[in-house]
Amino acid sequence: MNSLYINPLFKISLLSLAIASAGAVAQNEVEELVVTGYKGSLQSATNAKRASTSLVDSVFAEDIGKFADSNIAEAINRMPGIQISRNVFGDGTNVSIRGLGTSFTKVTLNNAQIAVASAGSVDSQNQNREIDLDLFPTELFTRFDVQKTPTAGMLEGGAAGVINIRNARPFDNSEQGFHSVVNAQGVYTDINNEISPKLSALGSWTNDTFGVLGGISVFNKKLTTEGFETIGWTNLNTSHRICGTTPGTGQTLATTGGCNPSGGNNWNVAGLIQDANDPNFGYGVVPANAGAGLTAGTIIDQAFLLDQNPGLNITQISEALIPRLGRSAYMDGEQDRVSGLLSFEHRPSDSMQFYLDIIATNQTRDFNRLALAFIGRNGTAIPTNMVLDSNNVVQSATFGGARFLLEARPYTEDLDFYNINPGAHFEFGDVHTLDVQLNSSRSDWKRSQPTVLVNTPIGQVDFVNGEVPKYNSAVNLNDPNAGWTWDGGGRVNISLEERDTETDGIHVDYRFGDADNNIKFGLAQDTIRRAIRGYDNSGRWEDVVCRNGLDADGNSPTTNRAPCNGLNPNSAVPQSELASYLKPGPFGFISVDYDRFFAATDYYTLAKGAPEGGGSATGASTGIVDEDTLGGYLEVNAKTEIANREARINLGGRYIETDQVIEGPVSIAAQPNANPPVEAQRFYSSVSSNYNYFLPSLNVSFDAAEDVVLRFAASKTMTRPNPSAMLPATNFGDPSAQNATQGNPDLQPYLSTNIDIGGEWYTGDEGYVGLTLFGKQMTGFTVNKNTSVPFSQLPVAIGNPNMIPFDSLAPTAQAAIMSRGGPDVAQVIVTQQVNSDGNLEIEGAEVTWVQPLDMILEGFGFNANYTHIHQRGEGNGAPAQAIGVSPETYNFTAYWENYGASIRLTYVWNDEQWASGPNQNGIPFAQLKTDARGQLDLSASYDFEKVAGAPQVSLSITNLTSEPIRQTFHYDSATFSYYDPGMFVTLGVRASF
Repeated sequence: MNSLYINPLFKISLLSLAIASAGAVAQNEVEELVVTGYKGSLQSATNAKRASTSLVDSVFAEDIGKFADSNIAEAINRMPGIQISRNVFGDGTNVSIRGLGTSFTKVTLNNAQIAVASAGSVDSQNQNREIDLDLFPTELFTRFDVQKTPTAGMLEGGAAGVINIRNARPFDNSEQGFHSVVNAQGVYTDINNEISPKLSALGSWTNDTFGVLGGISVFNKKLTTEGFETIGWTNLNTSHRICGTTPGTGQTLATTGGCNPSGGNNWNVAGLIQDANDPNFGYGVVPANAGAGLTAGTIIDQAFLLDQNPGLNITQISEALIPRLGRSAYMDGEQDRVSGLLSFEHRPSDSMQFYLDIIATNQTRDFNRLALAFIGRNGTAIPTNMVLDSNNVVQSATFGGARFLLEARPYTEDLDFYNINPGAHFEFGDVHTLDVQLNSSRSDWKRSQPTVLVNTPIGQVDFVNGEVPKYNSAVNLNDPNAGWTWDGGGRVNISLEERDTETDGIHVDYRFGDADNNIKFGLAQDTIRRAIRGYDNSGRWEDVVCRNGLDADGNSPTTNRAPCNGLNPNSAVPQSELASYLKPGPFGFISVDYDRFFAATDYYTLAKGAPEGGGSATGASTGIVDEDTLGGYLEVNAKTEIANREARINLGGRYIETDQVIEGPVSIAAQPNANPPVEAQRFYSSVSSNYNYFLPSLNVSFDAAEDVVLRFAASKTMTRPNPSAMLPATNFGDPSAQNATQGNPDLQPYLSTNIDIGGEWYTGDEGYVGLTLFGKQMTGFTVNKNTSVPFSQLPVAIGNPNMIPFDSLAPTAQAAIMSRGGPDVAQVIVTQQVNSDGNLEIEGAEVTWVQPLDMILEGFGFNANYTHIHQRGEGNGAPAQAIGVSPETYNFTAYWENYGASIRLTYVWNDEQWASGPNQNGIPFAQLKTDARGQLDLSASYDFEKVAGAPQVSLSITNLTSEPIRQTFHYDSATFSYYDPGMFVTLGVRASF
């Protein structure tokens, strides 16, 4: 599909999917479905798709509480056009739809807005609008729908699509009385050889008019993963003197030379001589105990590097890529998730319904994260005998003067989420219906991740690259007495983060007409608040641990601060006692005796008193966003005949207006030279903005033949901008105050114009073959804009009348500004994100085939789908591609169900995908890339129908072939991260009463 398919004529947007009408009407249709077995689940999804006016993809429970998947992300992973991101432990977390990242997918609960305060996987920030779906156990839900383009009545916010999850309700069971379902499972993980218990129960009672349902799911999961991390790759920072190049203006022989033009330069030459009066100015020096056959005091010049790396020239040596921090990683601990559901329904008559749903989840994680890293970033390893591939990625080498660092981090996380969702449905006569729904959700999340970092002494390290790079050291890295030291970059960190989210909404929908021919309109008011706060007391803790302690009043020294080397007698963990706080670890290198270390260093008191900072444990920015949206829509639905064939039409538009308030912290250093002197200041600065849009939609389905449905849909959708890119504060990025960054509270939403053309041929029972062609034209992507401003005109924050005080800058920054002409003259380059003029075009095709094969074997069949996505950027500032999207995905499930037995074998495959934009680690062209990955899962069960409770025994094997999760740094030979979550085997029994 080319851009002609998407032009301004279609900014009266159309729609690709719609679930059965809305509110209680859709709920009534679900309640009439009798769903048993996997074939019954497929049959329900097929019926829903065929009956809908728009394209719809759904997953139904085989029975209440009978989903086989561990969470909702896993349950919808096999839908066409769907990709899920997995955390390091192998669990599905976030969902992306049709070529756009996870932040472009809106998740609703019972068609109402929710927000979750969690941060995603271990190294994720999720400071945008993602919802971690691993928080919701499938046992408490009965249906999941993926709406890839909206109807006017749907909540806006998902430029890629909307996922609606629907919890179980009492009248889902058509038979009155008491009903219950109990599940007990054990989840075995081969990587840690442990079993994790998982229990759930659902109970409901109904009579003619009233029903109540309660459910609980408890999962104590043992967490273990093994892997490798790099934090990127980098190359050698060879000087002009070593390169043999001429320094430019403001440079010297010791500054970065011209023989590594690709950038990076985070790996340093050992002993670089900075004294211009030294005859070896700009050369390096081999240190003592370097190993690798090197002699201490030898000058490191170009000839030395060429001699030590035969066959390579100085440019190849300078451009050689090694891991910045090549670290073996091991994580081990547990996760406890407790989720509960209460649902009440009252139906005093056929024309009146009331319901109240309450869902709550608490999830805690406690695990130890250990990493042993070869120091490349800011390290001074001396390369010898390097072997490079055609991309200058080091394949093998011996490094002299190299060292490792241990990074020990115990993580503690606590997440709470609850949602209250009352509503009512009224029918007035045959043609009037009214639906009213309220919703309110609250979520808070806390993480602490203290860090203890110590180093080995320098020595020889051998390196061999591969899918998982390997290092070999002469030092016994699992020996606490191997010479571990604070010196050379040892440190400790107190790093804490707290988040909270709040959503509230009221939705009113009115329909005039019957289910087929009607006019609908409605109003919605929704508010959302998200706050992220980081806390840090690392400096004071480091004073206690390895510097010169706190003073008599418990304060950090303000002058004569010693280095973190443990040599001061006031250190709580002096160098002489460091080994006693270390212990052998579980993965071939040491760990830390945390209990003893924390007790000896007053960690808990200092953590409790940690002040708020601009950063956080995840790296997310401290800030608050408040959004208040008022929306209204008008929708027309009609059923008619064209050439004696039925046609269904849905046409409508949604208008939304959003008011935003963005708040971020501003810190101003003390001004001791001011008259009078001014103390340090910290306050929140806020700005407000407003925008409104009209989002039209159209859906048409036509029964071209008895078993053939053709569809056309178009729509305009939107996703609001990343709140963290809108924080107003001005921050300096270098000690000379020459560069600064500012947020942009006026960022506008992403807008997508969408077209879908497709149809299905229904072959009988659950079978059908479907094809959909789709296109998206997306605007609103952000680019960095640089503006040069005199320092004296630089506000502390956007919208704040106060300029940054010159006296509040550090002495080095003040001197730099004076050297550039003073505050009124010295220019500062301010970088700010702005909406670009370009757009991203995404074109794709989805093919789905569900086919029972009873003619071959009763109960046998398969379902499969394939999605192809092509994307390209056009215009200034458009991305070349959306990140996190595989150009090709497919999955295939073969199933057999008969005689009370059921067997399913599923394979899900995602092609390789770009995982970041360019300019990684200072190398302009470098991007992160995720490897292609296929996962094979097996599920089997047997029903003992004649036994009391009709127990079902089930067995499932997830990731049967133990596929790892791997990313690379631009080149396939440069592993960025590698995690092995292992294989999971779940054995369970389920009974109904």
